[in-house]
Amino acid sequence: MIISTTELDSILNDSNTLIIDTRSFKEYSEGHIPGAVNLDLFAFHWIDTSKEGIENFKKQTQMLLSFAGVTVEKKVVFYDEVSGMLAARGVWMLMYFSHPDTVMLDGGMKKWRQDNMKVETTQNSFKPTNFTGKINSSIISGFENIRDNLDKLSILDARSEGEYDGTIVRAAQHGHIPNSINIDWNLNLKEDGTFKDDSELSKLYDIPKNTKIVTYCQGAYRAANSFLILKKLGFEDVRVYLGSWGEWGNRLDLPVEK
Repeated sequence: MIISTTELDSILNDSNTLIIDTRSFKEYSEGHIPGAVNLDLFAFHWIDTSKEGIENFKKQTQMLLSFAGVTVEKKVVFYDEVSGMLAARGVWMLMYFSHPDTVMLDGGMKKWRQDNMKVETTQNSFKPTNFTGKINSSIISGFENIRDNLDKLSILDARSEGEYDGTIVRAAQHGHIPNSINIDWNLNLKEDGTFKDDSELSKLYDIPKNTKIVTYCQGAYRAANSFLILKKLGFEDVRVYLGSWGEWGNRLDLPVEK
């Protein structure tokens, strides 16, 4: 699920590689990896995880990925400024459609520049496709699954400590989902923006490998980053709560801890 700068550089001219810059258009315009198209993933939020809401997410995401030019045959590389939440979200979205070959650039644009790789400012056009894939429902969670299994799941809150303890308020309710533990997603990264080594990450996520885990944050972006780390470490049963605190914290019928 992760590719290095040197590995990506070696396949830049491969027509079977699709590179997606998930940053803002402003950042993309100021310099990006040659051949990359821009898809600002932070512009898209889904905070309704009812049956209908999940169905809408599926349809809209499929349209979005088709517009970006995704096909089953292409290797799809997402990147961010660092090994960030937007690139991780892109990889998770493609994993949701069971794409066989999707990765994120370790260290993102920061590492790319640091390694003196080529950068361009020319905007690249989309080549839309009709992307379809088999839905992998084992990596997504709605609010009902969490609400009904609070005592059976390990719930991982990838937000900041302030959001977790309720001193930072970003919804009608403040605090966290009951029984959740807080591991800020920023702890996944080294100072240069790349992921920490597996040995360091294993100490951070000192949880039995057979645990059923659901990750969440505010909008399921930081949670996707933690999801990828857990999968990288060998955890099998990991899901991202799509609605995250943007849904849970604004539903007064759901329990909250402070």
